Amino acid sequence: MIDHAHDLASVRDATERLLTAAAKLDNASVAEPSRLPGWTRGHVLAHLARNADALVNVLEGRPMYASAEARDADIERDAPRALDVQLADVRESAARFARAGEVPADWSRTVELRNGVTDSASRVPFRRWVEVELHHVDLGIGYELEDLSEEFTQREINFLAERFRGNPEVPAVMIVEDDGRQIPTGRHEGDPVTVSGRQADLLGWLCGRRDGSALTAVGGPLPTLPPL
Repeated sequence: MIDHAHDLASVRDATERLLTAAAKLDNASVAEPSRLPGWTRGHVLAHLARNADALVNVLEGRPMYASAEARDADIERDAPRALDVQLADVRESAARFARAGEVPADWSRTVELRNGVTDSASRVPFRRWVEVELHHVDLGIGYELEDLSEEFTQREINFLAERFRGNPEVPAVMIVEDDGRQIPTGRHEGDPVTVSGRQADLLGWLCGRRDGSALTAVGGPLPTLPPL
């Protein structure tokens, strides 16, 4: 059972951590490259703000974005802004998302996200939590995958393993965690490649933030995962 109220609180905490850290930047450093190819830190902050508004749309039954082109154009438009404008936008859009999450609603209903993807409304707060935490890492300002909570890391590993499960582009994989837990992903047929390592490195590989070189693969080479 997904506890959306817990996840909404976690989103608020993660947002405050990000805003506190980003407030130490200046206008010049916001214009510098982030860890995401082709994006400055300003792009990351602009995306976070527009994603919050997009998830409000989802919760309120509207299309997440008007179009893929409009999404990209909005990020490009907002990326060059000054630091104080960026931070105010992230904070205000986060508040709009929080208010949308406080409205009494049927959290078991199915909602539509991008590209026809559907999910339970109850998972939308977790999806926002993922955006805030991983993009905080992407800013490259001292927050690393190792700094993420154990709860968040485990849940995101489970979520991404589920996302790749049955994907014909990914060979059969068995993720083996430090505590011995095994999580299957990839194609259902064939002998699985066993992949093990630290939680942060497993998450980094699954979410495309690390190349997997710190992981151990047995039974075949470490699979290259398609982009999320």
